[in-house]
Amino acid sequence: MGNTAMSRRRQIYEGKAKVLFEGPEPGTLVQYFKDDASAFNNSKKGTITGKGVLNNRISEYLMTMLAQLGIPTHFVRRLNMREQLVREVEIIPIDLVVRNVAAGSIAKRFGLVEGAPLPRSIVEYYYKNDELGGPLVSEEHITAFGWATTQDLDEMLQMALRINDFLSGLFLGIGIRLIDFRLEFGRLYNNDEMRLVVADEISPDNCRLWDLKTNEKMDKDRFREDLGRVEEAYQEVARRLGILPEGGPADLKGPKTMQ
Repeated sequence: MGNTAMSRRRQIYEGKAKVLFEGPEPGTLVQYFKDDASAFNNSKKGTITGKGVLNNRISEYLMTMLAQLGIPTHFVRRLNMREQLVREVEIIPIDLVVRNVAAGSIAKRFGLVEGAPLPRSIVEYYYKNDELGGPLVSEEHITAFGWATTQDLDEMLQMALRINDFLSGLFLGIGIRLIDFRLEFGRLYNNDEMRLVVADEISPDNCRLWDLKTNEKMDKDRFREDLGRVEEAYQEVARRLGILPEGGPADLKGPKTMQ
């Protein structure tokens, strides 16, 4: 179904998990969620069936909640199973990672035990560049190279910490520990005004989510670490948030092949 709509629109950009198309009105884009998955800066690739549908839903839900808290985002509305309408922004080439518990690269870098709570939430900046492997950068690098200003970073940091508070509580309420998550920001221009908004998506693709009781991983680490049952983990997150698409997993598989 999605493909007829897709072919009529001009493609602006294709990323690892999403495609951006020209939007129906100026200043908007259509963000299409793929089932493609990648890890280790694109060196490992695969498909997670139905991931695009689930992430579209999960991100819609979380972005809507953020907007209600007064945190500006690029999200306008969900259009269909795999697409959402977003505002066109100028992406700041920095991934901001908020870490609550040691996992992934921070555990390796500092020899920490995975799952150990950090002394406080730690915010890190990474330069968005796959060819370079998305290196960790300091505020000094970011401001010197003109990727963002000190004021931008202050604003991004404040938003990130508020989002962390909110998401941590939200997930805790459904039995999930928010280990860490990655945010992207963009500059939204309106007449002569510029404001920073949360862009991209918030989903199990860019959050580490562990079951509170069992510590079972419910995010993209299942794909990274070949733990299996990846689709089920994403579905479980959506189910606990109360937003599994109608008809359940059957909807997620795409066209049925005749046996």
